[in-house]
Amino acid sequence: MKIMHLISGGDVGGAKTHVLSLLQGLGRTETVRLVCFLEGPFAQEAREMGIDTRVLTQGNLFAVVNTLAHMIRDEGFEIVHCHGSRANLLGILLRRKVSVPMVTTVHSDYRLDYLGRPFHRLTYGTINTICVRRIPYHIGVSDAMADLLISRGFDPQTMFAIYNGVDFTPVTPKLTRAAYFESIGLQAGEEDVVFGIAARLSAVKDVATLIRGFGRACEQTQHIRLVIAGDGEQREMLENLVRQCCPAGTYVFAGWVDDTDSFYNAIDVNTLTSLSETFPYALTEGARMHCATIASRVGGVPLLIQDGVCGLLFEPQNFEQLAKHMAAVAEDDALRHRLGEALYRRASEHFSVDATVSRQREIYRILLRRAARPRGKRDGVLICGAYGKGNAGDDSILEAILQQMRAIDPDVPVYVLSRNPKETRLRYRVGAIHTFDFLGFLRRMGKTKLYLNGGGSLIQDVTSTRSLQYYLMNIAWAKKRGNRVLMYGCGIGPVSSPGNRRAAGRIIDKYVDAITLRESHSARELQDMGVTHPKITVTADPALLLDPAPAEDVEAFLAAQGLDPARKHLLFVLRPWPGFEEKMPLFARAAEEYYETRGLVPVFFALEPRRDLPVAEATAALVSCPHHVIAAPHDGHLIVGMMGKMEAVVSMRLHALIFAAGLGVPLVGVVYDPKVSGFLDYLQETRYLDLETVAEDTVSALIDDALAQGVNGYSARRLRALAEENEQAARRLLEEAP
Repeated sequence: MKIMHLISGGDVGGAKTHVLSLLQGLGRTETVRLVCFLEGPFAQEAREMGIDTRVLTQGNLFAVVNTLAHMIRDEGFEIVHCHGSRANLLGILLRRKVSVPMVTTVHSDYRLDYLGRPFHRLTYGTINTICVRRIPYHIGVSDAMADLLISRGFDPQTMFAIYNGVDFTPVTPKLTRAAYFESIGLQAGEEDVVFGIAARLSAVKDVATLIRGFGRACEQTQHIRLVIAGDGEQREMLENLVRQCCPAGTYVFAGWVDDTDSFYNAIDVNTLTSLSETFPYALTEGARMHCATIASRVGGVPLLIQDGVCGLLFEPQNFEQLAKHMAAVAEDDALRHRLGEALYRRASEHFSVDATVSRQREIYRILLRRAARPRGKRDGVLICGAYGKGNAGDDSILEAILQQMRAIDPDVPVYVLSRNPKETRLRYRVGAIHTFDFLGFLRRMGKTKLYLNGGGSLIQDVTSTRSLQYYLMNIAWAKKRGNRVLMYGCGIGPVSSPGNRRAAGRIIDKYVDAITLRESHSARELQDMGVTHPKITVTADPALLLDPAPAEDVEAFLAAQGLDPARKHLLFVLRPWPGFEEKMPLFARAAEEYYETRGLVPVFFALEPRRDLPVAEATAALVSCPHHVIAAPHDGHLIVGMMGKMEAVVSMRLHALIFAAGLGVPLVGVVYDPKVSGFLDYLQETRYLDLETVAEDTVSALIDDALAQGVNGYSARRLRALAEENEQAARRLLEEAP
């Protein structure tokens, strides 16, 4: 690949480090050129690193654009990559002259780039705000920055995320700890715990909060010191503030730091107090030197710093919380060491410069593939289901379906009908249309190839006849608008009204091309409705294909919920339903029994928090032994990983049983709806009972039987193989579609 990078050339800090390390890494396998518009240290350093660097200093903007256009055409550059406001302006002007893919990296929140400088914000800031939206593709430095852009209306399907990477090759600092402190004028002994920050002294970095927090920490412990490295427009104000807040001799302003290795090697605790960040190099550079870290909970920081596991987080501007963290790590040598080593392991594994370069190369390949995609033809998939309602089970179905669609075609445009389109766009990086935006989804149906009626029991009239009519109407509209129609890994029924059964059977038979079902009871329902035309395959629920999150993420989640990884746990997934309240004490007694007899700590899990959390809390309130109440996280992979840590699962919720079955975890079903018993019968699973028949001895007998069985790996593998057949049906229809 031949890639041209555009940047002003006056950049410092993280953006400079990111671009130079990225180009140096890419240059090993690709042809890259850096074009700057200012001569200076940036361009000179790039040349010294062996990067092909050109500087264009023509005063005429359009002359620069013409020069760049000739360079791109004559030398065959395939991608233009912009960084910063000046490059973005030139990029949109270039789009009129060259037809290569163009992408911009957003290194920081463009609305805060000129914070405290109103003239620059009005001029450069306004120009960049307009230009950045007109670049076709965007890369946010961290998922948090990508999410911020999506929340402002940027297209999630043209958005990528990348993380600043650091070279973790061991280095020997130029100066020892003592020599470094002597060089900056700080008096610190071996017994002193030294906190440090390396940052631009500007409003967005909020070093004032660090000073206030350090001053408060000095009231609790005496052997601490503070090094503030950096410079900027707030330096004078901060120097006045530190004299008011902190004891004399406990702090020093070190100015700009060129020798970052010596700085991070000398300090004990790395700090970051920013109001906004993407993914700051300061944290990975500190991690490289095994520094314990305290940081504000902003941007992509929480992805690296798992609170309490490999660092400590505080809310922005909360200097009281910061002070408590500073005092805690100052007084506990073992805690500092543990946090520093854990962060080093996590950062070196996931946030190395090699990982960053590899991710950037992957993004370029995606851009080139998309550029070669036929234009003016139908393209894409529209997915309809009960999404955006806060139900972790339904959202996990969507997550699994998206995973399968991207396995078929990683570049296929995907759109989802959702009750919360903004949240769906953010969480899944797809296009989203409100469930009742009829004009919106009818327009989209005229452009997509495949309409997917996706997952769950959508064809039923228990919720309401209107719900059934909505899904049937959309199936008919999608077909009439030119889509192939697939009912995907779904359950059917119950449809009780004779009129509804006739309507459902007629519309499905006429407008649906293929159907995959999650259990055989649904196949009998369709047969009884007179559906004969579509190809029907009994597969399994798509959510079975969700893989667990990485072990370290699962452990961090459980630790945040207070679960001891050394203990064993029994999971209860309960939900509100008529008659449940009188059975609640029986579940509470079962929880206590298995704690007393087997040492299993009960966990009450709200899979659909809005509805289930009150029930979980009410049941837990009846339990006197140690226990936990957990609301489901948004990440389906994390839910699956958490359930894999359980000894057994007792569940009313169907999707908790599906997850358990997919993992082979012993399960006990409590049936409130035929869809639950239908799924368990399909598994040939007999450990279930109706809610009305729940009694203390019946629940205990089934839990005993489940625990005696242990993990069923064969069943899990069989179910996953069946779930993969949903993907095959979708692939066939996409290939057949015009």
